Amino acid sequence: MTDIGFDAKYHELYSAFCGIDEAGRGCLCGPVCAAAVILPKDAVIEGADDSKKLSPKKREELYDIIISRAVSWYAAFATPEEIDSLNILNATFLAMQRAVDGLETKPEFALVDGNRCKGLKIPFECVVKGDSKSLSIACASIIAKVTRDRYMLTLAEKHPMYALDEHKGYPTEKHYEKIREYGICDIYRKSFLKKMH
Repeated sequence: MTDIGFDAKYHELYSAFCGIDEAGRGCLCGPVCAAAVILPKDAVIEGADDSKKLSPKKREELYDIIISRAVSWYAAFATPEEIDSLNILNATFLAMQRAVDGLETKPEFALVDGNRCKGLKIPFECVVKGDSKSLSIACASIIAKVTRDRYMLTLAEKHPMYALDEHKGYPTEKHYEKIREYGICDIYRKSFLKKMH
């Protein structure tokens, strides 16, 4: 459970700041998704936590609560092509900047999950395990995860042979089996699959 007090000092320092997190960095296919969320100063969102610790059902419930209470939120992608050309780290930073650019309320500052970030046009602070510490980052992690999972379900309908609805593109044994059976198509990150070529 996130610490309600962690974000408090940033609310004192800034009229608007956002939490940023990503989903899908380790996947073999599909985009990486980043979300930026600005919460009101008095926000209390029970159960918000690192999205990986929550069930899909709980994430969906919290997604609706977050978007109803956020001052502003936005989720953005970097494509498999961008991941292959930029590398996954830089593509993630690109998605993060797109998420910030998409916010209707412009933040003065950002709290970013993890230990590395670059390319943001606003000042930021990296927070290791931020999705377990900051409510803003936890909410961003949930928005990013749900947004990406929903997108992967649309890809699953177009490419049913890969069973994307089960693993959402992550490197499971079943996923590797499907790739060996059917090969790859344009939704795949070719740089992630060099050993299989």
